[in-house]
Amino acid sequence: MELMITVAIVAILASIAYPSYQEQVAKSRRNEAANALMIGAQALERYYSANGRYTTTAGGSDLPAVFPSRVPENGGTYYTISADGTPTANTFTLIAVRRGTMAGDSCGDFTLDETGDMALKNKPSGSTKSLADCWRR
Repeated sequence: MELMITVAIVAILASIAYPSYQEQVAKSRRNEAANALMIGAQALERYYSANGRYTTTAGGSDLPAVFPSRVPENGGTYYTISADGTPTANTFTLIAVRRGTMAGDSCGDFTLDETGDMALKNKPSGSTKSLADCWRR
């Protein structure tokens, strides 16, 4: 009887703690994605300072490969980083698209542009997460 009570108490505690743990893991992965976008934007700004444009050619629409392409860089991928839309010589928007275990994350995908504007894109319907909930500041 005592063993059954102990097992029940452990089960109740686990049912309370596990969702909180999962949210903390997701928050950590979101922070990694936001950090990768900021590293990418900084690398593109350095490229712009040296070349006078964000794209590899004056009239082109390809960004140089100076930013991380996935998060994390090793192991299972939670986000892929790429250009969102068509970059120009003076503009870009980077996007971190959810992958793997983060594919159903309620924050959606993260974007960051050349002005530092942060946004969420492709949030699941019914998600109540705000920009402040998802982007670390």
